[in-house]
Amino acid sequence: MNTAEYLVKKLEELGVNDFFGLPGDYNFNILYAIEENPKTKWIGCTNELNAGYAADGYARVKGFGAIVTTYGVGELSALNAIAGSYAENIPVINIVGVPSSITIDEKKLVHHNFQEANVRAYENAFKNVCATTTFLNRDNAKLEIDRVLKVFVKERKPVYIALPIDVAKMDISVKQSEYNWISDNNKLCEVVEKIIKKVEISTKPVILGDSLIKRFDSLIEYREFVEKSGIPTTNFLMGTGLIDSDLSNYVGNYYASFKNLNAQKALEETDCLIAVGPIYSDLNSYGFNLPYKINAHIAIYGTYTYVDGIRYDNVKMSDVLESLTKNISSRNFSVEKDFIGYQKTQESSKVLTSEYIYPRMQEFIKENDIIFAETGIIPHGLCQIKFPNNVHFNTQTLWGSIGWATSAAFGACIASPHSRVILFSGEGSHIVGAMELGSMLRYGVKPVILILNNGGYTIERLLSEEPDDEFNDVMHVNYSKFARAFEGDVWSTKVQTEDELDKALRVTQIMNKLCYIEICTDKMDIPDLSKKVIESFKKKTQNELKGTSKVNVLSEENFSLKKVDDMIFETTVHTSLKNIGE
Repeated sequence: MNTAEYLVKKLEELGVNDFFGLPGDYNFNILYAIEENPKTKWIGCTNELNAGYAADGYARVKGFGAIVTTYGVGELSALNAIAGSYAENIPVINIVGVPSSITIDEKKLVHHNFQEANVRAYENAFKNVCATTTFLNRDNAKLEIDRVLKVFVKERKPVYIALPIDVAKMDISVKQSEYNWISDNNKLCEVVEKIIKKVEISTKPVILGDSLIKRFDSLIEYREFVEKSGIPTTNFLMGTGLIDSDLSNYVGNYYASFKNLNAQKALEETDCLIAVGPIYSDLNSYGFNLPYKINAHIAIYGTYTYVDGIRYDNVKMSDVLESLTKNISSRNFSVEKDFIGYQKTQESSKVLTSEYIYPRMQEFIKENDIIFAETGIIPHGLCQIKFPNNVHFNTQTLWGSIGWATSAAFGACIASPHSRVILFSGEGSHIVGAMELGSMLRYGVKPVILILNNGGYTIERLLSEEPDDEFNDVMHVNYSKFARAFEGDVWSTKVQTEDELDKALRVTQIMNKLCYIEICTDKMDIPDLSKKVIESFKKKTQNELKGTSKVNVLSEENFSLKKVDDMIFETTVHTSLKNIGE
């Protein structure tokens, strides 16, 4: 087996059966290895950025993803997508075909290089957005592939492998390598014992779930822990859909003070917060509204856990949750909860607004659907839905790169071809990666695509001083006709009223083809939650410019504090020029 074949084989064993990317003369040997493996397939995309997004979406559904690019021009096009995967713990491997060893050794000036050849320049760029990188040669190929894949499996973040064209064809040892790892049992026992003791003496414990639960394949263990413990449970935006909405101890999504005040009250009053897989970002936590006492805070991450400000490494999230479930006592807590979800819609001939669109989506979504929501206002509408069981909700709230959702949804379709994938994107974001519609039709996938056409970047209109500024406009496209410009089986339509949307959604349920709906609304129409969040953010921005804003910030770095007893961590934000030095 040659090096390229070995790498493809090891990824196939991890569940990567599809490789996204574009061909280039430096990566042909990798592509041949993919095509010749009976269990893997090459998925060609229209550009490397979209390929990276597609691999991201694939990994969110299947566990791991892969993109293959060519040296320099190809890999740098994918850099933004890989950075997004790094930000949100999405394990995507970036395999780059590079010039031959002799070309590298003799520093020959070949295409896709600078005038002063620097073959490691691009790898150095990726070191900032990957858990680890490697540049293979004839001496280190086997050892480095195995090392990188061990990091890949453990950290669940992107990794980078540069593979010279001659090394790709070189024979390599196929001696079996194990990439899985096990928890340090002593640390695991200590962590679980400490958490159990803290929970037992608490009167108002709360569990806060978030998206890293899915990234580290711990969803089943998390749900079992929540159900057995009976502890009131909430989640951040990116953790939407983790828990069955009808569970008696689920209090609904956390929206800070904007909505569902019972969740806010639970977090304010808790004497023992158990945060599982949290990402403490501004948009995910609705503006850093985190009133926690540090010494009451437990944080369980993918490979480590914090208790009492002490970090315990080499303990798997799934192992911690499973052991907690076995050892914790079930308790009945008084749980106050608001009505979860939207009221049933009554369609009419009225023009479309958010007040109708998102409640109607609640009725449209079914069990086991896979949803990709583009960044911006759309997640604020969708996160309030009462989802059926096992709905897989995805949004890129931390990185927030527009255009991500369209290609990511394509990747999800490839990862789970028998599931219904629903893409909901704004037209300004969608047009960035809209050429991947052609790839969807080329590979015969059949998502339901909803494009919200509101005449520009609506969230930017609301954030900027003048909503009608020209830079918030986008080019005009007849999206329903645009979808039919590609070769393939597609049904598309444009809707402008409530009854038109209702009929269109009903049609998609009988269509065995890609369905594409252009939804037209007023340019300033947004969900009520978005209005509240944006107003709050604008006020904070104004205060920050004056140097007077104070927010409660809880980050992972806080756990390294030695003195944590009865301390409420508060960070003052200084963004005025005179305070930047401080």
